Amino acid sequence: MDNPSKKIKYVLIGCGRIAPNHIAAALANDKELEIAAVCDIIPENMEKLLAKFGLENSKIKRYEDYREMLKIEKPDLAAVATDSGKHAEIALEIINAGCNVIVEKPIAMSLDDADRLIAAAKAKGVKLCACHQNRFNKSIQKIRAALETGRFGKLYHAAAHIRWNRVEDYYRQASWRGKWASDGGALMNQCIHNIDLLRWMLGDPVEVMAYTDRLAHPYIEAEDLGLAIVKFKNGAYGLIEGTTNVFPKNLEETLYIFGEKGTVKAGGKSVNRIEEWSFADNMAEREDVIKTFSENPPNVYGFGHTPLYADMASAIKNDRDPYVSGEAGRAALELVLAIYKSAALGGPVKLPLEHCASVDFTGRFDKKAER
Repeated sequence: MDNPSKKIKYVLIGCGRIAPNHIAAALANDKELEIAAVCDIIPENMEKLLAKFGLENSKIKRYEDYREMLKIEKPDLAAVATDSGKHAEIALEIINAGCNVIVEKPIAMSLDDADRLIAAAKAKGVKLCACHQNRFNKSIQKIRAALETGRFGKLYHAAAHIRWNRVEDYYRQASWRGKWASDGGALMNQCIHNIDLLRWMLGDPVEVMAYTDRLAHPYIEAEDLGLAIVKFKNGAYGLIEGTTNVFPKNLEETLYIFGEKGTVKAGGKSVNRIEEWSFADNMAEREDVIKTFSENPPNVYGFGHTPLYADMASAIKNDRDPYVSGEAGRAALELVLAIYKSAALGGPVKLPLEHCASVDFTGRFDKKAER
């Protein structure tokens, strides 16, 4: 920014299920951010969102057209929290308007669109942040620090489990949910955060072997179960289990990492709790770490949006890359798409992956619906 002491003018596009986390994060960073406007095609959504925070009589403007909002408000930072299928299109227009952007997961529904966003942000000199907020969990930050200081020694394997529940009412609330073009399935929507963490910890994958299926939700297009084995460049392996079929409610989201000299487990609602911590260099610290680096969030979204917003504000003011970059968002997307491709082909898929999109798998489970 030309004037680092000036507040960052912020707007939010999309006032649905995840929007309260974005507004709460912006309010928590009010020394850096000024909420100028919100936008949604349904006016009632905006009013409900603002009323939730006692902002119904504030000067925050309401728009039903994000293009009009960008033109009139000329914000410094915009967050995109619409349905997934519109993320890339809206984010690209924000970038081309010369505005920094936070994009909810997934950053796009195709690798080509993700590449366009990354290239455009570089060309325009703006910051592009993928909203993988779980990277900021106290538990995950502690694990990452152990990894970066080499405490695990040689990495053997890791496992990401997302054992959640989504019922028919959830999918009926919004017509875009569960569709290949606008959402994808359990892996793309519910599980991509933990898939991002697995890849962040283990590095670049080189091969994926996977199965996906639609077992319990015949009214959606995409998968409600995904199982994958991932081989990484460093020789480690990853296991991914993601589902929205768990009865009767969300059970857990866990991340295990097993190394030559260390074993850890993060669990809880959204990998917010250290549940196992054993390292050869200091076995005595286990209980203290488990107690200190655990949180109990009210829902699966956790507490990560607030530090993600703080980091993005710092990135803008100090002209540096955000902690969770557009490239990070692309990497998580790539791994999900590789799982989809392996399952569709019935065999292993090599990475890196190019020119792959969720719509490539349209009709994948249609025959099941006809039975």
